[in-house]
Amino acid sequence: MSAGEDRPTGRPDAARAGRGQPPPGAAAAPADGGTEARARAAYAALLRQLTVRQAGTAGDSPGTEPASTGMGGAEPDGTESEPDGTEPSSPGDATADDLPEDVTRWLTERRLLNPSRAGVSSPERAVVELLTDYRERLADACTTLQRDLRAVEDVTRLLPPPRLHGHDTVPVEFFTDRDQLRKRVDEFHPLTRHELLAMRTTFPEPEVLEESLVTDLRLLARGASCRLLVSASALRRPGAARYVESVAEAGAEVRVATSVPLYLLIIDRELTVMWAGLGSDRDRGDVALHGSLIAACFVQVFEHSWAAASPHAPGAPAGRAQTARDYTPREREVLALLATGAKDESIARRLGISERTLRRLMTQLVEKLGVESRFAAGVRAARLGLVD
Repeated sequence: MSAGEDRPTGRPDAARAGRGQPPPGAAAAPADGGTEARARAAYAALLRQLTVRQAGTAGDSPGTEPASTGMGGAEPDGTESEPDGTEPSSPGDATADDLPEDVTRWLTERRLLNPSRAGVSSPERAVVELLTDYRERLADACTTLQRDLRAVEDVTRLLPPPRLHGHDTVPVEFFTDRDQLRKRVDEFHPLTRHELLAMRTTFPEPEVLEESLVTDLRLLARGASCRLLVSASALRRPGAARYVESVAEAGAEVRVATSVPLYLLIIDRELTVMWAGLGSDRDRGDVALHGSLIAACFVQVFEHSWAAASPHAPGAPAGRAQTARDYTPREREVLALLATGAKDESIARRLGISERTLRRLMTQLVEKLGVESRFAAGVRAARLGLVD
């Protein structure tokens, strides 16, 4: 085609020559300006190239308005229509085939250039695409995180209770209702296979004691050993003597002590049931401790008290102590002074106590010895070897 011939209406030669060549203006960026600087320069050149194409197309079509180019001449969606019915001029007409790889990657990551290198997007459109992508990724991440958290909670529920390094944890059951405790003890008794150790500071009502007797006799019939340590005062409870003699006849070992330190039950040296109250406040409840280590500690308490007690003599008066080990040093001192015929005033002065306290102590000694008078208490104390 000669230079004097009219060019056909359509895209200018400059736009046609853009394919396969660096975009106009790209060479303006300094060679050592860094990837970001060169990418910005290349993006500006691509927008200028697109502006030239759109302006040339509009100028060759009389009666039409120049295309609105927005940011640097490119519409955000690139969907303008050509007046001659051809395909719309879009950012896809501007290519970046010859851009360096690092520049192309920089623009593509920011959605300013399509991965195919055949389309240029406006900054507004790039922002929308980036935000949409991040929103989807965040939604996926939240879904995954929630699923993983549920999985962690499910696995955590399967873990055993935490244990301190070098320490054992002890499962504990508390009972504030004595009836609930008795029901729980009734559940424990059938589980006894080898040994039952029991301390009794007192006994329940006769009807409850009768029910316990049935359970204990069954336990002894299965061949389990049973040692029962009771306080002298506990034997004076209604029905206590019958219960003690019944279990003794069935094979249980029974000993009586002046006092017993606590209400205690040890089953197979694995389970310990004890009263958790203080003093005479029985409303504080009871506690069941599971574990051999804690049971071993209370077995030592039981053995110490057992060694200091006296074997129960069938038919012996309730509460009567039988040996010198059943009397405290103070009680033995009082009995020794009584044997000398000393008066109450003299004995109280010798012991450093009031006469009222002395009389109360003597009343307890008379009852403990199973006699009726002070003189008889002295005689019996001499027979038991309590006085020299």
